[in-house]
Amino acid sequence: MKKLIAVILAVLLVSAICGAANPGKVKTGLAVITELNKSTDAGAKPGLAEIDSTVVAVTVGGNGKIVKCVIDAVQSKINFDASGKLITPKDTMFPTKNELGKGYGMKKASKIGKEWNEQAAALAKYVVGKTVKEIKAIAVDQGKHPTGSDLKTSVTISIGGYIEAIEKAVAQAQALGASSSDVLGLGVVTNMSHSVNAGEKPGLAEGYSTYIAITKDSKGKITSCLIDASQGKVNFNTSGKITTDIKAGVKSKNELGEGYGMKKASKIGKEWNQQAAAFAKYVTGKTPSEVADIAVNKEGHATGSDILASVTIGINDFQAAIAKAAAKR
Repeated sequence: MKKLIAVILAVLLVSAICGAANPGKVKTGLAVITELNKSTDAGAKPGLAEIDSTVVAVTVGGNGKIVKCVIDAVQSKINFDASGKLITPKDTMFPTKNELGKGYGMKKASKIGKEWNEQAAALAKYVVGKTVKEIKAIAVDQGKHPTGSDLKTSVTISIGGYIEAIEKAVAQAQALGASSSDVLGLGVVTNMSHSVNAGEKPGLAEGYSTYIAITKDSKGKITSCLIDASQGKVNFNTSGKITTDIKAGVKSKNELGEGYGMKKASKIGKEWNQQAAAFAKYVTGKTPSEVADIAVNKEGHATGSDILASVTIGINDFQAAIAKAAAKR
């Protein structure tokens, strides 16, 4: 009997040591929701193409409970005049709300004196340890503002869109090698470089965003990576009138899949989402500094033979977004 007890204790000890050395594995999720419905025609005031994207990154345990969560958003506001000419410079880069911080300007109007990024962080912290079912049960009013005493002291913004994005991120989460102790980071890069004035063809205001979620271990190596992008496109004519259905949602490139249409023009016969997934796999196991050092040509395409077989799209925005994600603590 004493020998049996000793064996049992030894097994338990080994299990405890192994458990400490190998933290629980988690799934990594990334979700994007993009809308155009705040866009307006030009008239007495300049027209506005507003591309609003909500983005959420999560890690999820085997029990369906959220382990870590990051919430961010980006508003790409592009102005044009009544003749269909762009007013906003084409080289404009749009920071996220978390990057704007106090510069977003919500604090002065907030009943609780909290900036948007502070409230988003509070909501992200609140959902940790909860399942999607529990998160969807959070009490809100008609405007989707929290009403429960445990949340409304730190979050007064409307949370309906964030809950939707959290649910989507959890549903899309994948087992890519992350552990519960890993740091979760989210990086977003947004430009409007593809935008053009109206003329013989419709004008275009495009907010092009790249979204990347990564997890890093204690050694600073990337343990999982997810990449997505969206192109929020608002067309307008030479009278400054919007011709796009702004009530229609914008699908991300991963959601479009083969519908994005890159495969037929690709030298390697790979769709955008396939190439993005290949790059995400390629950087897993590397440090962010190693990713930054990946050689590219002047067009931003990788030049290394070890990557060209699976990735021929430009990767400079990927590198920039990973650097941003890695800087998050």
